[in-house]
Amino acid sequence: MEEPQQETFENFFDQAIFDYKEGTSHLKEHLPKITQHYMDFTDACFEGGSIAEKEKQLIALGISIYAQDEYCIIYHTKGAIEHGASEEEITETIGVSAALGGGAAFAQGVTLTMEAYQHFSQQTH
Repeated sequence: MEEPQQETFENFFDQAIFDYKEGTSHLKEHLPKITQHYMDFTDACFEGGSIAEKEKQLIALGISIYAQDEYCIIYHTKGAIEHGASEEEITETIGVSAALGGGAAFAQGVTLTMEAYQHFSQQTH
């Protein structure tokens, strides 16, 4: 039996986003109602309102760094950039998260977050 072709990526960041989307699709096959409600809820949470979409992505990034959630760090770094976040805004978010999360948040910020920033900011220019 032939195995399905796996998509390959040149970098960790695009692979991580792809893996998240694939995992979401797989869960949706088994739990369609729950998955759709979760996606609708998160989409609504990130819509612009009193707090703009960019700031919501930066808030989510700071929480992701604090929680050491690598997929969310990548996803929300990408989202922040897509909504116009600058490198200075990303680094200030790292600082705030590190102030609350200590060394672990600092380490995730200065490594994975900045690497994701470099990757995604080069794609949008």
